[in-house]
Amino acid sequence: MQNARRFHLVVAVVTTAAILFQLVLVVQGGEVLDEVEEPSLPVALYRFVAYFTIQSNVLVAVGAWAVVRDPAADAAWFRRVRLAGTGGITVTGVVHFVLLRPLLDLEGADWAADKLLHMVVPVLAVVGWAVFGPRGRIDRGAVVVALGWPIGWLVVTLVVGAASGWYPYPFLDPRPDGVLAVVVACVGVTALFLAVVAALAAVDERLPDRADSAA
Repeated sequence: MQNARRFHLVVAVVTTAAILFQLVLVVQGGEVLDEVEEPSLPVALYRFVAYFTIQSNVLVAVGAWAVVRDPAADAAWFRRVRLAGTGGITVTGVVHFVLLRPLLDLEGADWAADKLLHMVVPVLAVVGWAVFGPRGRIDRGAVVVALGWPIGWLVVTLVVGAASGWYPYPFLDPRPDGVLAVVVACVGVTALFLAVVAALAAVDERLPDRADSAA
């Protein structure tokens, strides 16, 4: 149990620090993606919380802090946050590596924050989930939230983007390559979410729960 608590403490601290680090950079006018014009502070803060990356990291942090408090946590809200966070951060890492990383040209602190949020946290979160658990926390309610949240986020993002002209990720913007390209990207990412959640559920049934057994 102590090993689980220590590792999840690392996850919680690193993830929380990464979020705050990026927030400070946003307030100071740092880059998130290569934006043509620097937005006002209220708009920048809205965009900060609108990024799926940030939302995924927040869920990971909440779940990790919960495990630090109780390595055998099993409340209904925890199940939902844990699966949504783990699934979301996994997709975040994959999508960033495949679609976004080649588009970015960040330097210094902006580069460091980007790597923490998109690479370091996903690896830590998945390793913590796979190695330390807690296990047996995936139920129907957790699956509904883990899939419903990104679908809801996508719908809201596309609607707001159509009205405002701003999209958090280039592959959601229909202006460069047309609506069909956005549809293809959305279908692909949705399929990835389904695969990731299904894989997490399958693995969860087969791995031992070290946290509970240690307890």
